[in-house]
Amino acid sequence: MIVCTQTAASTSLLRAAFSSRTFSRTRSLLCTSVPHHVNNHTPTPIFVSSPGRAVLDRTFRTLFSHQTRRFAAMSTHGAIDRLATMVAGMTVDSIAEKYPNTFPAINPFDLYRGHLANVLGDITGVDTKIIYPNLSWTLSLDKGDLVLAAPSLRIKGKKPDELAKEWAEKFPENDPFFDKPVVINYFLSFYVKGTPLVKAVIPLVRQLGADYGRNASLGLRDPKDPSKGKKRIIVEFSSPNIAKPFHAGHLRSTIIGGFIANVYEGAGWDVTRINYLGDWGKQYGLLALAFEKYGDEEALKADPINHLFHLYVRINSEMTAEKEETEKRKLAGEDVAELEANSLDEQARRYFKKMTEKDEAALAQWKRFRDLSITRYKQTYARLNINFDEYSGESRVSENSMEKIGKEMEEKGICKEDKGAMLVDFTALVPGKEGKRLEKPIVRKKDGTALYLTRDISELLARHEKYNFDKMIYVVASAQDLHLKQLFKIIELLGHKEIAEKCQHVNFGLVQGMSTRRGTVKFLDDILRDVADKMHETMKKNENKYSQVADPEGTADILGISSVMAQDMTGKRNNNYTFNMDAMTSFEGDTGPYLQYAHARVTSIRRRADLTDEDLADADLTLLSEPHAVNIVRLLLQWPDTVQTTVKTLEPTTVLTYLFKMTHALSSSYDHLQVVGSERELMKARMALYDAAHVVLGNGMRLLGLNPVDRM
Repeated sequence: MIVCTQTAASTSLLRAAFSSRTFSRTRSLLCTSVPHHVNNHTPTPIFVSSPGRAVLDRTFRTLFSHQTRRFAAMSTHGAIDRLATMVAGMTVDSIAEKYPNTFPAINPFDLYRGHLANVLGDITGVDTKIIYPNLSWTLSLDKGDLVLAAPSLRIKGKKPDELAKEWAEKFPENDPFFDKPVVINYFLSFYVKGTPLVKAVIPLVRQLGADYGRNASLGLRDPKDPSKGKKRIIVEFSSPNIAKPFHAGHLRSTIIGGFIANVYEGAGWDVTRINYLGDWGKQYGLLALAFEKYGDEEALKADPINHLFHLYVRINSEMTAEKEETEKRKLAGEDVAELEANSLDEQARRYFKKMTEKDEAALAQWKRFRDLSITRYKQTYARLNINFDEYSGESRVSENSMEKIGKEMEEKGICKEDKGAMLVDFTALVPGKEGKRLEKPIVRKKDGTALYLTRDISELLARHEKYNFDKMIYVVASAQDLHLKQLFKIIELLGHKEIAEKCQHVNFGLVQGMSTRRGTVKFLDDILRDVADKMHETMKKNENKYSQVADPEGTADILGISSVMAQDMTGKRNNNYTFNMDAMTSFEGDTGPYLQYAHARVTSIRRRADLTDEDLADADLTLLSEPHAVNIVRLLLQWPDTVQTTVKTLEPTTVLTYLFKMTHALSSSYDHLQVVGSERELMKARMALYDAAHVVLGNGMRLLGLNPVDRM
């Protein structure tokens, strides 16, 4: 028999609290005793027979998969709970209940904001629920941790700057969380007090580890009832065309799409990553002809994408020359009917027709090209820490489904015939400027060929039927803005408004100036090889450090990938940027290699300090009173907020900017917070601080899709 104890709050805590990392430890803890600090409730024993252990295990594991890591933090250190008790009448639960969509047990900033809103509510007489959302981040630590603009509370009768001064004077002198605010014009800047913050945040970060910043409650269908499961999201990204180079647009889609999938996964959603390949059409008939004429089996198996691409370029060149010759003869008055009937273009059309008619030999050859290409793509994606759940593609959309959609659109008056083709006249279907902006796209050509728009309509409806998703994101370049707007509007006009509202286009700008030493063809592998070579050359310049790296070539590859990805994420998604290898491979400035260096340096300090996890857990954190130490913890405090904001904006630069702020704070602290060589208790405290920073750096880098290195 096992004996468990329960408090009145334990059920809600359990539902919101468990992480798989701490399952065994926490279950064991609950089955022997209950932490007495949890809301000061008296434990009530629950007796569970041995056969009931399996049921209990299943219950615990269900709750673990729908958690906010709350109880895990409180059961071990109780740091945030103890922080809340510094204010009379305030608890973690009271803040969470009072302010919707707050999670103070895993996001201490919510606790600080909630307390500040309560204090300002008493001072200003304004409803705290109005104050709370108007407490904003500052741009930098020297401007405070939270700022309130007096006009945002919309109080009439006094000037905003006068109100700001009045409120600052009334602010309590002995507030446990904040110093007296600083007033600049009509802004009040609030600075957190160091010691309580340090004592609460460092243990929380170290205890939660990889889960610090994650919030699985955001992905629940009903946060109050985790048994209803997670919301499901489909993220479609990358989507290269087989037998064509993996160009810069696909690179951006891959990097941004991987990041978005990671963000939603960290927010507790059930994420399905789909790669919708360009794998169908007349060009595959042309490719098959090229392989019959010039194909090399060994070259195909060794490097299918490159080999097929070069065959495609060669046959296209021949087809272009053939068309020019035919046109010359036609102008000269010659009969070119036989030439046109046997042209490469016509042969390709006939071959593709065989594919659509399910000719076994034609489909087998096409499938071989597709399968070999996907195998090669997977190797590249693995280097970028990306794995797809499904490799879909244009080929998966049947002619029957497109024909059915076409008829439905025609019957509902969504499309009409125009010069033999079928088009959607949005100017007649959608009133005002929106209709004009959506233009008149063709959905089926004169020869009956369905265009991309028709294919995408069928695919979207089929996906919803298959996955019943709550949200679907298309990560596609800004050049496709109109196409996606047309797609979503047609879905709505077909009577599926609820599906259209679940869809989102996450766009991005162009990459300019990208080239490789192999020429102008922009293969991703060539790009990554070039930057890895550049990083390897840089690493060799420091012979001492280079000799300590176990796998210098592998490390150079990771650094090269970090270079590319960090440069891509530096600006906002929809901005164009210029590919600059010299700038992005530098160890100076805000680059991927500099970020990796910061992570490796903290790892090195931990190695040299030679302290155990138990040593760090036992550290006296009150010794961390220096401004540099407090500033690092102030940044650690911001991490969960940063992630939650990113769930809304889907801007990688938000995370990257935060990480560079952290690396700058770390870099400026080393001379002031020496670890190795300091008195032992001070060394333990400082190492605990740096270990927490190391956790957050790693969490942020992995969220971006980077692989943190420990030596370089």
